Amino acid sequence: MADTNHPEAKFHEGDFMRLLMQHEPALRAYSRSLLPDWNLVDEVIQEASLTLWQKIGQLREEEGFLPWAKVIVRFKCLSAIGKLGRDRHVFSDGVLELLADEADSIEADEQAAAMKALRSCLVNFSKPHQELLLAPYSGEGRVKELAEKAGKSANALYKLLGRLREKLSDCVHENLSSEERNPV
Repeated sequence: MADTNHPEAKFHEGDFMRLLMQHEPALRAYSRSLLPDWNLVDEVIQEASLTLWQKIGQLREEEGFLPWAKVIVRFKCLSAIGKLGRDRHVFSDGVLELLADEADSIEADEQAAAMKALRSCLVNFSKPHQELLLAPYSGEGRVKELAEKAGKSANALYKLLGRLREKLSDCVHENLSSEERNPV
């Protein structure tokens, strides 16, 4: 529903929502490659969603949604980073452009395959280990909270987290490699 008042609108509300929901994981991953934390990613995705809705009339074909949306998300990310000011943890504009270009080059199919491999590998871990692996993405201080709950030091949990991430990474790479060798 590009322009709700325009009788020739190509995409309707349902179309827009379906496309946004289908591509939101890729847009979140793309924005996270440019932004320093998940809270900022949430803000940017929310702002970008509104802009996408307002500009949906620019979209000609459904297949072009992701590249078109990435351009809007990219500008929203750069704007959000500009608002962060001179934080020493923020990359320079040149580095951000390089990261954005690299993230643009990742195909949606590759991202979908990686997510599938990640999900299939995560189930190989115990529930506590799954929770620990996901803790850094669940909000600030989550690992420390888990450490207190388990009666361990945060440092010990971070060391365990490093080992678990290595195992998870190996599993994901193995799954992706075997999928390349044996395509369905």
